Amino acid sequence: MAEQKTILLVEDNAQDEKLILRTLRKINLANDVFVVRDGQQALDYLFREGEFAGRGGDDPTVVMLDVNLPRVNGLEVLARLRERQSTHLLPIVMLTSSDEETDRLRSYEGGANSFVRKPLDFAEFAETVAQLGVYWLAVNQSPEGPA
Repeated sequence: MAEQKTILLVEDNAQDEKLILRTLRKINLANDVFVVRDGQQALDYLFREGEFAGRGGDDPTVVMLDVNLPRVNGLEVLARLRERQSTHLLPIVMLTSSDEETDRLRSYEGGANSFVRKPLDFAEFAETVAQLGVYWLAVNQSPEGPA
């Protein structure tokens, strides 16, 4: 039986969300993409708290996390995820429009697995998301190993 592949997309920009979802559907790698729109929702989802207290199922295969988010920013979400044993090894890709070197450095220092700047060009953005999807869902092996 094939392993369930899911993505948690943490994105507050509706246009970017639409493009990411369309691209991921097109390459057909993930069984499911769950979207939350701010850092607090991401934490609640992953820690099964708040509105997601009753959430069943496994954690996502990868988290695509924006840096600049409402309520709790992406760097703080990253820090909190790395503090807990249950999410310490969860693959996290910082997918952001930020071009700040400090954001990139703080992401890697905080334990991000990857830092990807969203291209401004529509076609480049779609290609970048497709490459990320292929890598994290089809090529990369999780810490638990192959299914």
